[in-house]
Amino acid sequence: MADAISITYLSGPDVEALALDDAEILAAIEASLVAQGQGGTVVEPRMHLMPGDGVNGHFNVLRGVVRAKDEGWAYAGVKVVGDFVDNYKQGLPSEMAMLNLFDPQTGIPKAVIDATAITEMRTGALTAIGAKHLAPSKPRVLGHIGARGTAYWNVRLLDRLFDFEEIRVHSRRKESREPFAERLSADLGKPVRATEDWESCLDGADILVEASRLNEPTPLFKSGWIKPGALVIPYGTMSTLELDVLDGIDKVVVDDRGQMRAGPFGALRPHINAGLIDEDGVHAELGEICAGAKPGRERAEETILFWHRGLPTSDIALGAALLRKAAEKGVGMTLPFA
Repeated sequence: MADAISITYLSGPDVEALALDDAEILAAIEASLVAQGQGGTVVEPRMHLMPGDGVNGHFNVLRGVVRAKDEGWAYAGVKVVGDFVDNYKQGLPSEMAMLNLFDPQTGIPKAVIDATAITEMRTGALTAIGAKHLAPSKPRVLGHIGARGTAYWNVRLLDRLFDFEEIRVHSRRKESREPFAERLSADLGKPVRATEDWESCLDGADILVEASRLNEPTPLFKSGWIKPGALVIPYGTMSTLELDVLDGIDKVVVDDRGQMRAGPFGALRPHINAGLIDEDGVHAELGEICAGAKPGRERAEETILFWHRGLPTSDIALGAALLRKAAEKGVGMTLPFA
């Protein structure tokens, strides 16, 4: 008779108590990207569940498999994350998530994890690792649009890698952007300036990140603000880019080509729909670069755009890291399944 099956449950407080540090987060995400570049992952394009009834939000459903052979673990995973823009009016986070992990060989359930913090950390780590391979040498100025949960980890992990001389942030609501800048200033130990508009945040920055929260595509990100040699990282759900932005871009990198074909959302969706770029126009997936199969930045004057939509493999990698740490520290609950 088969042994009884149990699952590990990690709540939000458990995830907080485990306190993955910056180095652990970056290492887990880069390992998953290397596995992707070596053919050790399955990435299913995300699906969108629209609740209807006039609700300003949707669910993202992410599915994937990671076989990290070098590290000796493998999981299949499904994450469901709600993305509800107006939640702030009720004092709620706009994004809340759950991650389910399974044995990819047998389908046995292994864990259920509060993935709200995972979503924020893994997005910031993907931004930072993209910049590690694609940013100009010694970038001085970071311009960042957006103040949601993922934005904090973008700035924190980017600054860990580059120690910027100047950090500018902006979001449409003053009551969010100023506390955001104050929190970052305190945590990073350096001034972070909240700007009044997009232009004063982005114009002339070495790395330009866009993580806005728009209800519909709006070209607020002007192509003229991108200086030669800069790195542009747009990942808002709704596109903010002008249609001519690709005219000044030398190299486009994505997290997954398959996600270019899926869904109505994303920074380059209008450009794909207009026939301005397709999968053949993409230089590489970031995983190919991390695995050494494709080059990253090759010239100082290259202007590069890195579009990431979020990988289920990133969620799985951080989930795996949390499970390992939880086992070491005796954190979490073991629940009977069968």
